[in-house]
Amino acid sequence: MFKYFLVLTLMLSNARLLAAELGHSKAKKGGTFLYNLGSGPTTLNPFSSMDAYATVVQKEVLESLLERNPETYKWSPRLAESWKVSKDGKKYTFKLRKGIFWHDGAPLTVADVKFSFDAILDVETYKTAHRKPYFEGIKAAKIIDKSTIVFTVKNTYFANFREIANMLIVPMHIYKNPAKKQRKKLNKTLIGTGPYILEKYNKGKNIILKRNKKWWGLKVSAFKNRYNFDKFLMKFVKDSTISMTMLEKGNLDFIGLGADDYVKKTSGKKWGKEVFKVKIKNKSAKGYAFIGFNLKDPLFKSKKIRKALHLLVNRELMNKKFLYGLTKLATGPLYRQSEYADPTVKPIPFNPALALKILRSEGWKDSDGDGILDKMIQGKKKKFEFTILEPSNFFNKYLTVFKEDAKKIGVVVHIKNIEWTTFVKLLEERKFSAVRLGWSGGKIEWDPKQIWHSDSRSKSGSNFIGYSNLKVDKLIDEARLILDHKKRVKLLRQVYKMIADDVPYIFFFNADYNYYAHRKRIRKIKDSLTYAVGRDYWWIEK
Repeated sequence: MFKYFLVLTLMLSNARLLAAELGHSKAKKGGTFLYNLGSGPTTLNPFSSMDAYATVVQKEVLESLLERNPETYKWSPRLAESWKVSKDGKKYTFKLRKGIFWHDGAPLTVADVKFSFDAILDVETYKTAHRKPYFEGIKAAKIIDKSTIVFTVKNTYFANFREIANMLIVPMHIYKNPAKKQRKKLNKTLIGTGPYILEKYNKGKNIILKRNKKWWGLKVSAFKNRYNFDKFLMKFVKDSTISMTMLEKGNLDFIGLGADDYVKKTSGKKWGKEVFKVKIKNKSAKGYAFIGFNLKDPLFKSKKIRKALHLLVNRELMNKKFLYGLTKLATGPLYRQSEYADPTVKPIPFNPALALKILRSEGWKDSDGDGILDKMIQGKKKKFEFTILEPSNFFNKYLTVFKEDAKKIGVVVHIKNIEWTTFVKLLEERKFSAVRLGWSGGKIEWDPKQIWHSDSRSKSGSNFIGYSNLKVDKLIDEARLILDHKKRVKLLRQVYKMIADDVPYIFFFNADYNYYAHRKRIRKIKDSLTYAVGRDYWWIEK
């Protein structure tokens, strides 16, 4: 353990090297970047927000103490100009840059940094249950002087330093103990120190960010060729067909593509001349879509029942028909290309006959000849019928295939499309039978606690399906305190396998590639950097 901390100390102590200047020397400043966010964030509040839409906005407005270099993945200075890890690995010291101001003109202070940490641990006040698991290993934040703060750890959680370094810093004078009237306002406002200022939030339509002309980074060489747009116009276009039409007409500059969009919808006279499609592969963490079962619903309590339902999902057909065979069938609670995913876990195949056999063994049969399986539960006949809440019309075609195959053996599946804000509210209130959703990639180094630990079942926690396996909890807790990377991977592969065996989700696909499209006027160093697409370095060619 000492060797680990000694090496870490040598790497980080008094670090002052600036991030490699990745931006193109000919990058131009100016223009409005027309970007499809997809949907409006449920809330912009950096403490309580949980969706990826909010994260995209926040990362342009707020900043962290350090950041990862997108090519090397090494730490680089951001709000902190230097940092140091003690020899015993129990203290992290950060020294803030001077002359940094919030967008409202107030100066950034170490008190803001301390508050940003303390608030995360105050779950009831700031609704941070989904974030707290990552900060439980930090004992306290102590202000040393007007520019120095020290974080003390209470255990050897492998990601302690990462979480503090990545933590978004918020203004204490805005967020500390807001009155009830102010809380609603904080859902639609955002004040940071970053390169962009939230100019306007047009509910249901778009978010407009404008360049922060007083941003401290304009005077730092490492940021010289980054954040080149004068404005970000983030539109909320859910339908992929509509967004592609808008791209072709010049009403959008950039959109993410699905594999089917990339293959099927990117032809025509403008493609390759005015509009370009891009296929990339990098080392960033990959997300996945799933159907999650409310495990408090008696219908889904049995692992065998959940396995039977997974057997009714013809992912091979979906992959071939909708994704042109460009993705892998998921096997468990993380993208299977990750080193943390147990390679011995195989995809659950499509097998309706086996599904029906399992359901019959669990007492489900068509007793009245109406074509629907039923069972006596607590003295009442219950039909095998449930509803999947779906926040995106795009995924309907996948669910429809599932619905039709399930119907053939007597299982009735309803699909209910629902608006995003309402969807999130029902998740928080646990008012659903099943939901179709997706997790973004998250961190490369996997910590399953946020989603899969029993402690994360609270109202604002991410374990909204109510999954609980005490053996999984124990292994997760053990793995978090293991500093040796190889040993931690070995333990978490067991966690992966155990969760997959419990079938809490129907896991869909893990993509090898990502796809996007852009207008000709968008210029970039290359299609993707090693650990990120690298949009911060793009510019508009007028």
